Amino acid sequence: MTRIYSYTQPLNADIVDAFCLMQKGFTDQFVYYRKDRPTRFMGLGRCIALPTLDEAECELTGPAAEQPVFFSFNRFDAHNPAPADELFQSFPNLHFMLPEVVLIENERGAFLQVNSLGPVYAGRVERFARLALTALRRTRRTVSYQLELDSRSAWEQAVGSGLNAIKEGRVEKVVLSRRLKLRADEPFSSKDLLVNLIDGTAHGTVLLYRYADVFFCGCTPELLVRKSGCELESMCLAGTCPASPDTAENERLAQGLLNDAKNRAEHDYVVRFIRDVLGRTCYAVDVPKQPTIMPLTRIQHLMTPAHAKLLEGVDLWSMMGDLHPTPAVSGTPVGEAKMLIRQIETYNRGFFAGACGYVDAAGDGEFSVALRTGVFDGEIGYVYAGCGIVDGSRAADEYDEIALKLKTVLSAFDGEAGASSPAAQTSPQTTTAGEGEAR
Repeated sequence: MTRIYSYTQPLNADIVDAFCLMQKGFTDQFVYYRKDRPTRFMGLGRCIALPTLDEAECELTGPAAEQPVFFSFNRFDAHNPAPADELFQSFPNLHFMLPEVVLIENERGAFLQVNSLGPVYAGRVERFARLALTALRRTRRTVSYQLELDSRSAWEQAVGSGLNAIKEGRVEKVVLSRRLKLRADEPFSSKDLLVNLIDGTAHGTVLLYRYADVFFCGCTPELLVRKSGCELESMCLAGTCPASPDTAENERLAQGLLNDAKNRAEHDYVVRFIRDVLGRTCYAVDVPKQPTIMPLTRIQHLMTPAHAKLLEGVDLWSMMGDLHPTPAVSGTPVGEAKMLIRQIETYNRGFFAGACGYVDAAGDGEFSVALRTGVFDGEIGYVYAGCGIVDGSRAADEYDEIALKLKTVLSAFDGEAGASSPAAQTSPQTTTAGEGEAR
């Protein structure tokens, strides 16, 4: 049994500003930061990494009873024999990572948590608290870069291979991605990209996993699974169209997406999959029959929320494994689609489209699907995005759709776009099908 000591106290400071100051002293960094609600965890250092939480015993101390937070970043296809790029290869294969320090913001307030394998030294807590209180207001920075564009002809060949597999009956849908290499014109840090994603225009959950000199980050719109007690939530996200700053045009595009047979069929593959998984491990399953529109900065998605109650004895980790990958990031049938992706894509996706999130010591937490992400070393990097290929897909249209999606992770290099305030962005309103990924 691994015994963990966790001390938590309230923190009267902005956790992002505190993180920006404190991160200089830690090479391991972890962030799961929802922009639409106060579910925000920013970890520094690594106290311990565990293969499972079954053997962990936690002793909570301090004036706030917040559970220790374990971060978990998982690859899209952990058993893919193809090597990942040189940056992804630098990350270890670990399941649950407990930081030494976690800055927490939730509906109860902001907190400083210090974790240790021995009783937490009071002076250490006091030092971190003092440091957090001295943090200045963060600033943003624009970093110029160059992208090495991929070949349109190679993409057309990849889509053609996917469409042939559909015609042959191997799959009904396959999700293919593009990877572009990025070279910055000047060195940049994980903090630069993190702040631009949090304070910029991107909607969703900001992810960061830094290990030594490399880091994985992005802002994803897709929740995979959230557990609180026996309550479970998931999301079916598939089907895409552009967004427009003109309200009337945006509504026209949204209604077109809702009425588009190809996108609705692609979305329904995900709905059926998630409904079937929840039906095996949950009760009181509620998955609406009609999707809504999830409006983002540059694109819109079809989205159907899913709610259920978890059967006793089923934990969040097993639910994550059952749900990931969904047809939204692999295709359908899932197993055959994964094999087809291995054959078509010339690279290993690494954490892109993987399940990334956190679990606390009580077993609650959430995972998101790591879309709109990239991996970097402060000079170069790779950015990723993808789209679902079904019968009727056109390679040129899908290529352009991915270009729109890539703008989300590329916005991490823009220090001027979006709000300058650290206040959370509110969740955009949805349009119902009765009125209005897809990767």
